[in-house]
Amino acid sequence: MPKHTHIEGEAFRYLENARELLKAASIEDNLYVDKKPVREACAAAYLAVLEAINEALIKKGLTRKEIPKSVDGYMAAIKKHLSVNNGKLVREFDKLYESLHIAGYYRGLLHRVKTVQEEIKGAEDFIKKLLP
Repeated sequence: MPKHTHIEGEAFRYLENARELLKAASIEDNLYVDKKPVREACAAAYLAVLEAINEALIKKGLTRKEIPKSVDGYMAAIKKHLSVNNGKLVREFDKLYESLHIAGYYRGLLHRVKTVQEEIKGAEDFIKKLLP
């Protein structure tokens, strides 16, 4: 893995934490048995995404005080600073918000091992686009 700044390291650290939480989760018939570690893993992966966006915005010249404080703020900042003329990044963030934060963490609706792993991988792919 290439060297990263402290905050970039934070994004990957949260992502690694998400994977560690899933390793400890019980699995039966390709489903996670216990919701708690899955919810925590989804929360950690979503936080990894936010950390990566924060770092990318700081690299674009925003100050810590200018970092968004809401999902809508993050979408506007991505559109304005990170994906000018390309809405794909905003759509990817929105899907990660819906899957990791809402379905995975907030509502605890993700149970299939493959689905959860794909969402964690989606977070990693998104982070790598922001912090190549």
